[in-house]
Amino acid sequence: MSFTQPEESPIFNQLSIFGHQKVVFCNDRDTGLKAIIAIHDTTLGPALGGTRMWSYKTEAEALQDVLRLSRGMTYKAAITGLNLGGGKAVIIGDSRLDKTEALMRRYGRFIKNLNGSFITAEDVGTTPKDMEYIRMETEHVTGVPESLGGSGDPSPVTAKGVFMGIKACVKELYGTDSLAGKSVAVQGIGNVGENLVHLLREENAKVYISDINEDRLTQVAKKYGAEAVANNSIFDLDIDIYAPCALGAIINTETIHKLKCAIIAGAANNQLADEQVHGKMLLEKGILYAPDYLINAGGLINCYSEIAGFSKKRTMQLAENIYEATRSVLKKSKTDNIPTNEAANKIAEKRIEDMRKIKGSY
Repeated sequence: MSFTQPEESPIFNQLSIFGHQKVVFCNDRDTGLKAIIAIHDTTLGPALGGTRMWSYKTEAEALQDVLRLSRGMTYKAAITGLNLGGGKAVIIGDSRLDKTEALMRRYGRFIKNLNGSFITAEDVGTTPKDMEYIRMETEHVTGVPESLGGSGDPSPVTAKGVFMGIKACVKELYGTDSLAGKSVAVQGIGNVGENLVHLLREENAKVYISDINEDRLTQVAKKYGAEAVANNSIFDLDIDIYAPCALGAIINTETIHKLKCAIIAGAANNQLADEQVHGKMLLEKGILYAPDYLINAGGLINCYSEIAGFSKKRTMQLAENIYEATRSVLKKSKTDNIPTNEAANKIAEKRIEDMRKIKGSY
């Protein structure tokens, strides 16, 4: 009897490229749930990552997003010294129209079946209330409302980490980390972006802001004394710091040619459209890039603190440590003459490998 070896599935090719341990596809006809949970690495601890709800054009696009994001969470936990692995989940659908209590609770049961190997939290398209629904089905969730003993909204902690990353970059270039008089363009003023604007204005930085929501743009500009600019003109500004705080892949060949700034440091995930190509382009152009997964780790720190039972004061202290972590990355980048994202990756990978030697491979 002859047997022909089937070609390897494109999905398994992607898992091999990114180095994932497990990907779970969640489907429930009754609630309309279609979700993907990706567990990248659990060497340092259980995989923790937010659940994003988004209207992806295709299922392949959703898979690509969750694979990239979960890998980023592994590196984020490693470089910030947390005892966590990396994971992420996406729910395919419009969060404004398709989200129901039943859908979120059914999703919570899928998480429960993973027996603690994956812990989730809120992300784009989900809220603390959604985490409350998930908590009704499983204990493996963080970011629940403070009224239920959770840490609540993580955006102030995330903004604090980004702020410390900006200060570390300013110290590297100008010899002092004071932001007084420095010009900063914050693109995307959701909860994290607004908190960042508040911190920047407290240090008397000149702040420009842009967002697709014009009403919110006007409101935040007036509240903090920032200058509102159109989204399509953000790259025309001659500024010190560009802080992307919306969705990813904003740093690409086209935008790099347009950029007129000395530093890129923002909260958005996966800012580089192509990590290898565009990290190198920024290095060659002389733009100092603070790796996004490092300086936006405040949200992860907030979730970790909830699990560990840390106080809010201790949580903010951990976020402030992003300053020194960023300084270490910038030092390695300069010493080895490599892009900052590569330097961050090497530091994160070394910690994971060191822990594998102690614990053994998964």
